[in-house]
Amino acid sequence: MTFTIVARSEDGQYTGTAMATSSPAVGNRCAFVAHNGAVGFQCVAEPRLGALGLRLLRLGYSAGKVVRELIDTDPAHALRQIGIVDEDGRAAAYTGDQNMDWCGHRIGKGYVAMGNIISSKHVVDAIAEEYEASATLTFEDRLVRSIEAGRDSGGQEEGQSSASILTFGKDSYSRCDLRVDIHEEPIAELRRVYDWYAPLVPYYEERASNPEIGRYKDFLKRNGHERSFGARPPITRFKA
Repeated sequence: MTFTIVARSEDGQYTGTAMATSSPAVGNRCAFVAHNGAVGFQCVAEPRLGALGLRLLRLGYSAGKVVRELIDTDPAHALRQIGIVDEDGRAAAYTGDQNMDWCGHRIGKGYVAMGNIISSKHVVDAIAEEYEASATLTFEDRLVRSIEAGRDSGGQEEGQSSASILTFGKDSYSRCDLRVDIHEEPIAELRRVYDWYAPLVPYYEERASNPEIGRYKDFLKRNGHERSFGARPPITRFKA
């Protein structure tokens, strides 16, 4: 019921995943990313195993070795779908034989595209081909475009309800972590939120080490980005 891209940029600077599904809050239980690797764990997701996969990547295990370890650890592995990239850009995947059609994955250089209960193989192919074709764009935009391509090639016949993107750079904290937990058009909403937020990705990366950078609103203005913000609450006056 989910389609996903898991990737590491060609220059090794960024790692991440973007995904969409018919269930709510996909980013809460299916995306596991750190600066040295990423795991997409779906179909019948087991968050503890996703976290284990990420821990093994941190210990230096290859993507293929992590997939094998997770399969060997899990008696219900036939119900799982796993996509992994490691620190060196190696990619590996597994689609259990109890995943529901259409299901499958495609492994490319530094990425895995995968899906289950999707309309056809064209969804996975579209995700992979868009990721490869958009190499000149920012890493996050490539991930969002890949999921959009999967949707536009059929996505899930029952539609999508949630979508997410999670990326890391060189730091121990996320570079971009955006979620649409429930929406009639979650991928379109993820695009809207991402486009609003994208100019602030370098701002928040720098602010961790440079607390004098100033307010984010001033940063946006200095860099020519017009944004609207939430309305101020009404003023409540109390009698003395």
